[in-house]
Amino acid sequence: MLRLTPSTVAHLLLLATVAVWGATFVLVKDALTDSTPLLFNLLRMTLAFVVLAAVNHRHLRKLSRRSVVSGLVVGILLAAGYQFQTSGLARTTPAKSAFITGLVVVFVPLFTAIPALRPAGSHAPRWTAAIGAVLAFSGLLLLTTPPGTEWRHLFASIGLGDLLTLACAIAFAGHLISLAHTSPGLSLQQLSTLQIGFAALIMLVTLPLGEQPHATFTPRLILALGVTSIIATAAAFTIQSWAQKHLPPTHTAVILSLEPVFAWLTSLLFFKEHLGTRALTGAALIAAGIAATELLPAAQTPEQIPV
Repeated sequence: MLRLTPSTVAHLLLLATVAVWGATFVLVKDALTDSTPLLFNLLRMTLAFVVLAAVNHRHLRKLSRRSVVSGLVVGILLAAGYQFQTSGLARTTPAKSAFITGLVVVFVPLFTAIPALRPAGSHAPRWTAAIGAVLAFSGLLLLTTPPGTEWRHLFASIGLGDLLTLACAIAFAGHLISLAHTSPGLSLQQLSTLQIGFAALIMLVTLPLGEQPHATFTPRLILALGVTSIIATAAAFTIQSWAQKHLPPTHTAVILSLEPVFAWLTSLLFFKEHLGTRALTGAALIAAGIAATELLPAAQTPEQIPV
C-alpha cells in the first residue's frame, strides 16, 4: 500500500490550493457579470468570516487587545488588496490580473529595504530583489500596453484595470509585511479569523464607493461565492499554514509562483484568452522577476499568504 509522507501531502495540498487560487481569477471574472465588484467582495469575505468563526470559535473566547488591533491593521490592508483586485479584474483579463497580482512577491523585498518596514529578524534585501524588480517592471509594461505603443506613451496607455490591480499588489505586499510584524506570539486561529472579519467590515463601509451595489444570484455567482469564500479563503488559509510547516521555503516558493500560470491556463480554457507575443513576453518577464525574487533569496522575507 502506498504511504504518503507529510511532505508529499503538503506538496499536493499546496499545489491544489494554488490551482484553485489561479482558477478563481476566471471564476470571479465570470461572476462579476452578475454582481458589482465591491458587493461580491463583501459577500465573499462575510461568508468566509462566518465559516472561520464557526471553526475557530473556541479560540475567539479570550481576545487580547493586541490580537484585536493586529487583526484590524492586517484586515484593513487585506480589504484594500481585494477591493483593488476585484475592481481591476472587472476591467482587465484574468491572466493579466494574475500576473500583475503576482508582483506582490517583488514588492515585499523592495519595501523591506526601508528599515522602519523591515520585520524583526529579517535582513535587508540584496541584489536578487533588484534584478527581480527590473524584470517584473519591464514585463508589466509589455503585458499592460497594446502592441505598437511608443515608449513615450507607455504609461499613458496602461489601462485602469491594470493600474487598480497594481495597487492591489502593493496593498497585498503591505498586508504580508504587517503580518510579519504582528503575527509572532499570536494565535493563528485568532489572527486569521479577525483579519477576515475586519476586512468584511471595511468592505461594508467602502461598499458605496464608486458603484451602485447590485447582484443577481445566478448559479455562477453562487458557485463563485462558495468557492472563493470557503475553499480559496477559509480553507486555503488553513492549508497553507499547515503545509509551510512541512516544506522547505524554496519548495513553497516554486509552488506559489505557479498561480499566474494556472490563472492563464484556466482563462485560455474557458475564455479563450490568447496572449499575443508582446503580452506573453511581458508575462514571462514578470514570472522571471518573481522567480528571481522568490527562488534566489539573499535575505529572509515575510511568508506569503493567499491573494
